[in-house]
Amino acid sequence: MKERIQKYIARCGIASRRKAEELVLQGKVKVNGKVIKEIVTVDTEFDVIEVNGKVVKPEENKVYIMLNKPTGYITSAKDQFGRKTVVDLVDVKERIFPVGRLDYDTSGLLILTNDGEVANKLMHPSKEIDKVYIAEVEGVPTREEMERFKRGLKIEDYITAPAKIKLLKIRDKTSIVEVIIHEGRNRQVRKMCSAIGHKVLKLKRVRIGSLELGNLKEGEWRYLNSDEIEYLKSL
Repeated sequence: MKERIQKYIARCGIASRRKAEELVLQGKVKVNGKVIKEIVTVDTEFDVIEVNGKVVKPEENKVYIMLNKPTGYITSAKDQFGRKTVVDLVDVKERIFPVGRLDYDTSGLLILTNDGEVANKLMHPSKEIDKVYIAEVEGVPTREEMERFKRGLKIEDYITAPAKIKLLKIRDKTSIVEVIIHEGRNRQVRKMCSAIGHKVLKLKRVRIGSLELGNLKEGEWRYLNSDEIEYLKSL
């Protein structure tokens, strides 16, 4: 069967399609012993594909896992500097990878899987899947500041898509807000809150689409149930 190299790598449970493309461009993929640095089509029956020096084949058993990521972990399958990764927290025999990212100092809901097709659906910008965060911020956002937040903010070289923010609780010198975005840019929630003058002190993701963290404790993980898996596949 003929298949694009990044799709094949994703199907093998190595990484999402987007990450697989990066691996190809970085020269970390070989086809029949030769390094490739561009996207090619492979024959999945006869060609031998290697990633980082290891022959890869599709995982027979697909797994779908929800983790409550603690702070202090890298959202990666492995880290070149030897730092703790989210995969270290999940004890399964299958090779899995995290879908999307949560910052080192952000906690909460993270999906890990070896199903590259599902991962690609979940991360694709066209799906505009809501990501819900609870943040503790300095001070109390005003109505005007929250309206600016909702309309979209200029962050570095881009303008964020319309988002939602709701004040949940006011404390002594801080407040608790709920933030809903559907983009996934680097440290986006933190940057948006800073842009309206309210630095994020703590940040936790509690929902992705219809997948809710619920009462899963920090550092714990569980397999998704059949309804949750069906939701992911229906995206």
